[in-house]
This record gives sequence, C-alpha cells and structure tokens, in this order.
Amino acid sequence: MKEFQGRVVAPGEVVASALVSHGGLNTLASFQKALQFGDKNATCGDQNNPDLYGKQMVGKALCLPQTIGSTTGGLVLYCACAMQRQPACMLFSGPIDSLAAAGVILADVWLTGVKMPVVDSLGEEFLAYVKEGMTVTVKENGVVVVD
Repeated sequence: MKEFQGRVVAPGEVVASALVSHGGLNTLASFQKALQFGDKNATCGDQNNPDLYGKQMVGKALCLPQTIGSTTGGLVLYCACAMQRQPACMLFSGPIDSLAAAGVILADVWLTGVKMPVVDSLGEEFLAYVKEGMTVTVKENGVVVVD
C-alpha cells in the first residue's frame, strides 16, 4: 500500500479498481462510442492507446498522465458525466490540462447527483506504481491510496 498527495480539482471520495494509461487519453476517441452510440460501459475506442483500447472505463479509477486531443475534450468529459458514463475518478500524474479541467469543473458544478472526483499532480512515481486492477481510494483532501 502506498499513499500519494495530489491537488483536488473536483472533490469527492471513492474506492475503485485502477485502469492505467501511460499515454495521453484522447477524450473524444475514447468516449465517442459511449456518447454517440449508447455504450453504457464506455468501452475505450481509442485505437492509439494500447493501455485502454477495448476496456471499460465506467466505474474505474482512470490513472493517466494527461488528456490529449482536440478542444472538444472538456465537453466530452462533461457529457460523459451528464450521461452517467464517466470513470469513478480521474487521477493525473501531472497537472491537468485546462480543457479537461473545464469539463470536470463544469460537471461538478452544474450536474446534481453526479460525482467524478479528480486529483492531479500525483507525480511520476504514482503512475509507475499503480497497476491495472489495484484498489484505489481517493480521499476528499487529495490523498490517493493504492493497494
């Protein structure tokens, strides 16, 4: 078990199984099937991300370095939350980018009954340590515990 301290972007507490990407998350490519074609499991459709492609993202602790892609990134994350197709949480090893932060914060402020805790700046050691399937606990103060 190991603890990491990050910065809270969207508050909340959750316990979930880790899903790990060592490359950037292309939000549009990853969530397109969930948003456009009704995939309730949000199966990752980004063929350029071998860590995530074909894996269910709903209910997972999505551990990643950053998001990548077009300016739709924030809207895609907001819509995933609005449609209840979001990961349990998003955990960034580095600082979150402004587009992802916008979508996450708008979802947190505008949506009632939908929570997706987001913590960034957890450090490179976090991404090197966490493995798919490990249990991740996110605390309100930005502490992330990986078992």
